[in-house]
Amino acid sequence: MRNFISYDESINILNNLNISKITTEKLFITNTIGRVIVNDVIANHNNPEFLTSAMDGYAIKFEDIKNENIKIIAKNPAGTVVEMQVETNTCIKTFTGSLMPKGSDTLVPIENVEVTLDKIKIIKEVPFGFAVRNIGEDYKKDEVLIKKGTVIGFAEIGVLASLNISQIEVIINPTIAIASTGSEILDLGETQTNNSQIRSSNHLTLEALFKSNGANTIQMGVVKDDMDSITKLIETALLTADIVVTTGGVSVGDYDFVQDVIKDKLKAEVLFHGVNLKPGMHILLAVKDNKIIVALPGFAYSSMVCAMLYVLPLIYKFRNSNEKLPIVKAKINQDFPRFQAKTIFTACNVEYKNGEYQINFDGKKSGTSAILTNMLESPALLIQKENSENIKAGDLVDILLLNNLK
Repeated sequence: MRNFISYDESINILNNLNISKITTEKLFITNTIGRVIVNDVIANHNNPEFLTSAMDGYAIKFEDIKNENIKIIAKNPAGTVVEMQVETNTCIKTFTGSLMPKGSDTLVPIENVEVTLDKIKIIKEVPFGFAVRNIGEDYKKDEVLIKKGTVIGFAEIGVLASLNISQIEVIINPTIAIASTGSEILDLGETQTNNSQIRSSNHLTLEALFKSNGANTIQMGVVKDDMDSITKLIETALLTADIVVTTGGVSVGDYDFVQDVIKDKLKAEVLFHGVNLKPGMHILLAVKDNKIIVALPGFAYSSMVCAMLYVLPLIYKFRNSNEKLPIVKAKINQDFPRFQAKTIFTACNVEYKNGEYQINFDGKKSGTSAILTNMLESPALLIQKENSENIKAGDLVDILLLNNLK
């Protein structure tokens, strides 16, 4: 076990964790929204397979573009194959999605012509090949259209349907058991009996975060600061969950029993306990029987920041996906000195303006790690590494976009 390692070291340990065999299932495509695809999807045909009209209009030979009277010889509705062929000074009325008639190479939109009886006059010329979709314009045969590890969304569903694929193999999402510990905290619906008791939000906030980022969850609720209760809770959670996440009980107080349970009762392999990080320095990561235990601090803001930094990457790892935390560059509007030799994550506001992300601290509250309201509205986290320089107004800095975490 390593104590109070650097943030970069802790992330390196996390990244090098070996995840047990990934499990998969096959589902109908519209049941795979938000799931991760197992295999590359490769086009088995060109789309379109033939030259196709992109608009309603008249299919002509481009050489006739300046002709006064071009004869309409047929109509070409979508879904049919017209037998007639476009010859010099003739055209075929062709509709969106129809195959371009043989002999034609350009489509003149309806609004660009005047029709008199069975003839058209082009009143506004178009360039060669106008409104003609080329073979393979959308995708070509043998092209990789969806890469394995992709999270399925509406566009992927459309591509799969166009390939006549009804079922795909996806990764089964990890299951996370969540619990809050503390004799001072109350679950929803519990009655307060003294002024020292506070309402727990951690277990529910974490459940929402994990669900919206691709995990199944088991809500274990609130457990009091008692060795036997905490031991039973974690042992039960390990039976069915891939990851167990607790909040509270990892510091150095007399009643911080979670760390003792993990180390002494469960005999789990503790990979680290304590990171040179703010907020959340007492975070603990352990492994027990190929299951992962993440013990987070009890303060709401600390637990959420650490959950984003450590648990979300674990979810991505279990999903074997291309997902990663949305860290981008942004311009800061004020000086921001480094006041501690730690990796520090500070809540800020972010907006995308004039082609760049910009951050400020308007309305953000300073104080303890309990201030979860700093994550409301348009939040981000400013990242200052422990060896970074003081930040000056106008500098480009690294930020973690919170609203992109859903």
